[in-house]
Amino acid sequence: MANTDERRFEVLRAIVADYVSNQEPVGSKTIVERHNLGVSSATVRNDMAALEEEGYITQPHTSAGRIPTDKGYRLFVDKLSEIKPLSAAERRAITTFLDSGTDLDDVLRRSVRLLAQLTRQVAVVQYPMLTNAAVRHLEVVPLTPARLMLVLITDSGRVDQRTVDLGDVLTEESVLRLRTVLNGALAGRRLVEAAARVAELPEVAPSELRDSLTRICTVLVESLVEHPEERLVLGGTANLTRNVADFPGSLRQVLEALEEQVVVLKLLAAARNPGAVTVLIGEENEDEQMRSTSVVSIGYGRDDMLLGGMGIVGPTRMDYPGTIAAVRAVANYVGQILSGR
Repeated sequence: MANTDERRFEVLRAIVADYVSNQEPVGSKTIVERHNLGVSSATVRNDMAALEEEGYITQPHTSAGRIPTDKGYRLFVDKLSEIKPLSAAERRAITTFLDSGTDLDDVLRRSVRLLAQLTRQVAVVQYPMLTNAAVRHLEVVPLTPARLMLVLITDSGRVDQRTVDLGDVLTEESVLRLRTVLNGALAGRRLVEAAARVAELPEVAPSELRDSLTRICTVLVESLVEHPEERLVLGGTANLTRNVADFPGSLRQVLEALEEQVVVLKLLAAARNPGAVTVLIGEENEDEQMRSTSVVSIGYGRDDMLLGGMGIVGPTRMDYPGTIAAVRAVANYVGQILSGR
């Protein structure tokens, strides 16, 4: 080892790896036998004593073994230089599974299911936030000569359908003109800007279309102004019950917190940039009910545009390298799929 600090970190890394794998406190003899650190048991014992004094590991009971603390997991995560890469087979499986999604709802449901299976934790995905979306296209479909269906499609894959009763009978030519006028005002614009443009349209419309446009624009503004609720998809909650011992006396609190969307949205709020993984460990979680958990979250989107957040919730004793790799890979594919829709 280059120096004492590096050697002690390797001891901490060994304790984290063995405890995550076996859920048993780790002793110095085990570390020497399983990990090629090139030092004696006495040196490892001294390093463990120093790590314990600094709060990175603790002794759960009177055995010789130690387990990582939240502070120890944090140091381990902060110094992760290598994220365990997914195998070629895993990457192919992700691509094939998500590419088969038929629409936004299906893609997000598949993402949650896949993330829960890959990490064996609770997975959560936030629907694309409307603030960052732009209008891709507005389809105007005549249902009857005096009734239209408006289908608003955003670049984040969200589809919103509304019907409008016009009061007057429109010809096919008038419907075509309305479609052209509306798409000219909306296409490519962020929703807030599009709402402002739509509100102004009736004032500049040809007189013969003004009444119809007024009715259409009143309905459209409701679709364009951001919905107050944020939708989430949650999956794999049963995974938490596999290791009840990881949540001494608090599993019920965790499950209740997951039912509250506000709590989960706050957990995802830390994920602000596409591709940047955030890890909150134990006591770092703001919500008291979640302090026996770790949250690995990431923003998904394309380029620098954030569409939403996704992540996993699990015990602090988790495979951080594998979990981070899975969360990052699924977010990357979801961002690519939604940008191509």
